[in-house]
Amino acid sequence: MVDDNELNRLRDSAVPKPSADARARALNAAFEAFDEKKTSPATQGSQPSLRLTDRIHKLWSEMMQKKLYAAPALAGLVALPVAGYMTFQLVENSPFDFGTERKVSEPRERVDQPATVQQAPVEAEQDKDEVRDALAKPAASQQEPALSASEATPQAAGGSAPPSPAVVARSKGIVANQNAADSTTLMVEPQAIMPAPADVYAPSEASNDRVQKFDTNPIHSAKQDPVSTFSIDVDTASYSFVRRSLKEGVLPQPDTVRVEEMINYFPYDWAGPDSAATPFNSTVTVMPTPWNENTKLMHIAIKGYDVKPAEQPKANLVFLIDVSGSMNEPDKLPLLQSAFRLLVNRLGPDDTVSIVTYAGEAGTVLEPTVGSDKVKILEAIDRLQPGGSTAGAAGIAEAYRLAQKSFIKDGINRVMLATDGDFNVGQSDDDDLKRIIEEKRKSGIFLSVFGFGRGNLNDQMMQTIAQNGNGTAAYIDTLAEAEKVLVQDAGSTLFPIAKDVKIQVEFNPEKVSEYRLIGYETRALKREDFNNDRVDAGEIGSGHSVTAVYEITPKGSPAQAVDDLRYGEAKTDNATGVANADEYAFVKIRYKLPDGDVSKLITTPVTSANEVGAFDDASDDQRFSVAVAAFGQKLRDADQTVNFGYDRIREIASAARGADPFGYRSEFLSLVRLAAALGGGGR
Repeated sequence: MVDDNELNRLRDSAVPKPSADARARALNAAFEAFDEKKTSPATQGSQPSLRLTDRIHKLWSEMMQKKLYAAPALAGLVALPVAGYMTFQLVENSPFDFGTERKVSEPRERVDQPATVQQAPVEAEQDKDEVRDALAKPAASQQEPALSASEATPQAAGGSAPPSPAVVARSKGIVANQNAADSTTLMVEPQAIMPAPADVYAPSEASNDRVQKFDTNPIHSAKQDPVSTFSIDVDTASYSFVRRSLKEGVLPQPDTVRVEEMINYFPYDWAGPDSAATPFNSTVTVMPTPWNENTKLMHIAIKGYDVKPAEQPKANLVFLIDVSGSMNEPDKLPLLQSAFRLLVNRLGPDDTVSIVTYAGEAGTVLEPTVGSDKVKILEAIDRLQPGGSTAGAAGIAEAYRLAQKSFIKDGINRVMLATDGDFNVGQSDDDDLKRIIEEKRKSGIFLSVFGFGRGNLNDQMMQTIAQNGNGTAAYIDTLAEAEKVLVQDAGSTLFPIAKDVKIQVEFNPEKVSEYRLIGYETRALKREDFNNDRVDAGEIGSGHSVTAVYEITPKGSPAQAVDDLRYGEAKTDNATGVANADEYAFVKIRYKLPDGDVSKLITTPVTSANEVGAFDDASDDQRFSVAVAAFGQKLRDADQTVNFGYDRIREIASAARGADPFGYRSEFLSLVRLAAALGGGGR
């Protein structure tokens, strides 16, 4: 046991001067650890790592084990470089970006990262030398006061606690900005300190995602431009992407918000057809607008025939799976594998599955295999490993070849592409891919696209090939979303009941002054495209519900935004016998059967009989879908909803939640609260 007098003598003894040689050795040790970390070979797959706080605990624990606590001077000597190193670790591994900002849709040169050592840039080495020189200076020469012994050694008796906040706060700022596809560059800021807590938790908006830019639909004059034409959209990718952004504490970029995909994410109990002879039924309702008392909403609801399991045809599915290096993240390939396992377990014994992968070049992992051999299919999925660049076009060609090889007449033939959307080998241009898909769709093979991950997502490409390949697009960010898309919505995902579905609405200028279609900006068609059966449009699957909402301004309403023409046409005298003068609009829907080439037409006149007097008189589903439409517009910062608060959206959605067996609507309410907290679009 140590004598108390001896301890007192040690306590009162003078602290020896730090040795320049010891200082240099400690400094070199810290940077050797830095060099070892930056140049150690990367392993394939996701390797478990310590949390940031655990790394600091571990580092100090090792220092204590080397008896540094017995030499207070030496502990103080190494505190400064170690604090600098730990600051670097904290900032480098932070999920937040302290560097430059970049818009979500801004292109950036991509750098593949195979599992090999990459040489650090020259700038990083130069910056590291500057840091070494800064840290090597004696504490007395620094502008900040020297660290006290209590700050340098949190537990003088030899504990392994991490350094106090003062150590980190007084360390020289080392800012690291590391993106998934970029080498790390250090930026030295001599007077920088760690940001205040409010800044630390401000998430970065920097991203490498590619998203199609588009303008919100404008207001049209019913007299000058009475006809609106668009393709239906049953995709749901935008809602999942928006949800992930909000849950990560980031308001979504406006171009990631496609309002119709937000609305159509939810199942609705619209009135459907009585038999498969009529693939879908449409219901049109006119109601007051909750965000503008001087306008009305024209709500168009379409419900597809729900094919019963006993009536479902055999399925021939080809899984086209991206296994490139960019898929080597937990929310990409591993999540993808779990998602497809859910689908495989749902398939019938007579269904057929093939698997094609692409990375550098395409390869067939699994030849057509019957669903009864689930073990073989699941083993093939589990063997998938990421690596290489992305030859997506070659993979698409091979997938369609296998689908054609196993083609089932009067069955479901579908390629299911799962990717983060990064095509950088072969035909990587969106127009080239569009032409390939347009040619392949003539074979009667449909296409589904499933996006995974963030930071490298090519949503624009996914939308392009899905819209031009008789297909649909979904974004899977969690296993729960995979279960929704591939299990709960399996019928609508896999079994089409109509294709090339187009909607055309003609507004009556005698009843409607102006109109505006909410959403569907990327699905707009020319007026003449409606009757052209060669023009592709969206598909409706079994049980699918599709909703479109117009905001209309009744004639004479003070909400009219466009002035009448001074030299316009003379007013029509309805007394002369103008037909259908009492109609708001005339809705026309064209569609083809899945194996047909000639379209059929459904028409619906919209009159006062379709109108409800008060917004609350509309059904729960109608009011909830309007709340979602308002939320999407607010996230896009639309002029129409600028004074419509999130509290009012929550109020409408909560009152209209109705039956919610899977909790989708409850989750929507939480997203509205998150957006309000983040300050998106006002109150």
